[in-house]
Amino acid sequence: MEKVKKRYPLEEKFIRHFTGHSDEISRHDLPKVSRMRREAMKDFQRSGFPHNKMERWRNTDLEGIYETDLEIFDREIPYEKQLSEIFLCEVHGFETRVLSVLNGSFYSPETEKLTVDENGVIVGSLARAMQEYPEFIERHYGEIMEQRDGFKSLNMALATDGVFIYVPDNVVVDETFQIINILNKPSLVINVRNLVILGKNAKLRLLHCDDSVNHHAGFINKVNEVFLDENAELELYKLQNLNDETALLNQTSIHQSANSRLKIDAISLNGGMIRNEIFDLMNGSGAWSDIRGLYLMDQEQHVDNQVNIYHNVPHCDSNQLFKGILDNEATAVFNGYIYVKRDAQQTNAFQRNANILLAKTARVDTMPHLEIYADDVQCSHGASVGQLDNEALFYMMQRGIPFADARMLLMYAFADAVIDEISIESLRINIEDMVKRRLRGDLSICDRCVLHCSNPDQPVIFDIDMSKI
Repeated sequence: MEKVKKRYPLEEKFIRHFTGHSDEISRHDLPKVSRMRREAMKDFQRSGFPHNKMERWRNTDLEGIYETDLEIFDREIPYEKQLSEIFLCEVHGFETRVLSVLNGSFYSPETEKLTVDENGVIVGSLARAMQEYPEFIERHYGEIMEQRDGFKSLNMALATDGVFIYVPDNVVVDETFQIINILNKPSLVINVRNLVILGKNAKLRLLHCDDSVNHHAGFINKVNEVFLDENAELELYKLQNLNDETALLNQTSIHQSANSRLKIDAISLNGGMIRNEIFDLMNGSGAWSDIRGLYLMDQEQHVDNQVNIYHNVPHCDSNQLFKGILDNEATAVFNGYIYVKRDAQQTNAFQRNANILLAKTARVDTMPHLEIYADDVQCSHGASVGQLDNEALFYMMQRGIPFADARMLLMYAFADAVIDEISIESLRINIEDMVKRRLRGDLSICDRCVLHCSNPDQPVIFDIDMSKI
C-alpha cells in the first residue's frame, strides 16, 4: 500500500482556503491565470511544502513555520491613512517613487491603483493591470518563473496582488522606484507577486525593501518576475530588515534578452529566516549581469542565498560576489550555481562567496557549483570561511586604534566590496550608515567606538589607509 504523505496544518489550511475561496480569488483573472492557478494548486497538493530531505532545502529547515498557526491573508486593504503613518522609510535624503504593498495588497488611493505616465510608463497594482492591460499578463505572467517547488506553486495559486511596472521601448526612467513590502498585522501568511517588464533600450532603477513594523510572527512567500528586452538595463537593489519572528521567501526570476544588462545588490540586515532565490536566465547573446549580496546575521538568525545563472546562449558574461558576517549562533547558506549550455561559447562566468565567523557557534554552508557543457569559456568559482585577519588587526592597533574599533573597521572594509557598487550616491551613503549601525549595535559592541553611537546623524569618516587592510 502506498504510504500517504503526512500534511502539515498550514498545508491543509492552504488547500481548504483555495477550495473554499477559489471563485473569489480568481474573480478578476484572465482565463490563462485561472487555469494556471488550478494547475498550481494540484502541483502543491502533490508536492506539499519543501523539506530538508530535498537537496536544495537540506540546510534550511522551515518545519517550525509549517507548524505555526498563521492566518492566510489575501484581502484588499482599504486606503485609510498615508503610508508614512504606518511605516517610515529610513533611507533619508533618498528621493524615490514609492510603491507600497501592505499585507499582500497594493496600498494606495483608488485613483492611484494604476497610473500611466506621460512617457508611457505603467505602474501600480498587479491585480488592476490584469484587468486593464491583459496583453502583458498573457505574454509574461507565469512565463519567467518556473514552478520548481511547493512555494512557487502556492504563490501561483493564491497570489492576488503585488506591483506591476512596465517601461516602454526607448524610455529611460530618471527617478528611482521603491517597492516597500510591509506586514503590520500579527500572524499573517501572504503570497505576493510582482511583475516588471522593460522594453527595448529601456532603463530603470528599482529599490525593493522588506520591512517589519512590529515583532509579530509572519510568513511572506513572494515571487518576482522580470523581463528585460533587448538592450534593456535594470539596477535592482534589495534591502531586507525584518524582525526575528518573520520568515521571508524572496524568489526572483529574470529573463535577459540580447545585450541586456542586469545589476543586483542584495543586502540582508536582519531577519529570523530569509531565503533569497535568484534565477538569471541569459537567453540573449551579449547579456551581462553582476549580482552581489551582503548578509549580516547574529543571534539565531538564518539566511539562505540561492543564486542560479543560466548561460543559455553564446557571448554572455556574469559575475557573483556574496559576503557574509555571522555572530552568535547565526547560520547562513550560499548555493551558487552556474550552468553553461552546450554551444554557449565565449561565456565568462565568475562566482565568489566569502564569510567571516565572529563566534565558534556561527556556521555557514557554502556550495559553489559549475556545470559546463561548452569548451570555449572562462569560468571560476571560490568560497572561503574564516575569521578576521590578525595581521591587519595588529597593523591598525600599532597606529593607536583600540582593538574593538579595529575589529569593527575590518568588518566594514570586508563588506564594502558590495556596498561600494551601489551607483546611486545617496542610497549608498544611507546603506553605509545602516551597515555601520548594524555592525556596532548587534555584531560587535565596544565601549570606545569610532562610529559615534551617541550621534547617529553624524557622518562617520575612517581616517585609515584601507589599502593596508
